[in-house]
Amino acid sequence: MKKSSLFTIIKEDFHTPWKSDPAIESRFELFFNYPGVWALVTYRVAHIIYQKNFKTIARIIMGLAQIITNVDIHPRCTIGRGVFIDHGFGVVIGETAIIEDDVLIYQGVTLGGVNLERNIKRHPTIKRGAVIGGGAKVLGNITVGENARVGANSVVVRSVPTDSTAVGIPARVIVRGKDKNQLSHNKLPDINKQLFLYLFKRLSVLEEAIQTHHEEDIEKRDVELEQIYQDFISTIKE
Repeated sequence: MKKSSLFTIIKEDFHTPWKSDPAIESRFELFFNYPGVWALVTYRVAHIIYQKNFKTIARIIMGLAQIITNVDIHPRCTIGRGVFIDHGFGVVIGETAIIEDDVLIYQGVTLGGVNLERNIKRHPTIKRGAVIGGGAKVLGNITVGENARVGANSVVVRSVPTDSTAVGIPARVIVRGKDKNQLSHNKLPDINKQLFLYLFKRLSVLEEAIQTHHEEDIEKRDVELEQIYQDFISTIKE
């Protein structure tokens, strides 16, 4: 991250919605409709104060910002340039979280910790260009790679590789390579649903086998079902 003045970075924060949100139509809206932007601007000031060892004052500033914006950002965390917190409500960014440049974070996201020890990195690192879908929870000292996507309401407890997508609870990584359409959350597969459908079909085959004793037909269907399962597994990287 290149060094610039606080004023320059804040100016970029106010300009980011124009690049990331097609709904914005006037600068007047920034004052009333973008709590994520205001939370981020307040963080910039509080972060400098925190670094100068006025930690209590920095925490008070961010506490007041949380009341107004409903966005909870710890002043110690590191947030890069071009970051956009869309809508913002319910976003939580923990003390040792690191967010690199040009990251998009939707409402309800938590970048949280799973460890109570002090003086260690407990929160995630979100690399440049990543997209964290609404309601997603990214927990622990893990890394979401460059240009990676986390699907809405996913719970991520393992690192997500570069240019890949993580969905589900717990999140599984689907290897897809680069995808320019980073915002198509509606196109992300529901892997849990697919797995449940497989199990229901498997039970149906077994029930029919017990009732009809048509072993040859059942065996053929079972082979086809097993192939579907293997194809599903091959798309998921643990």
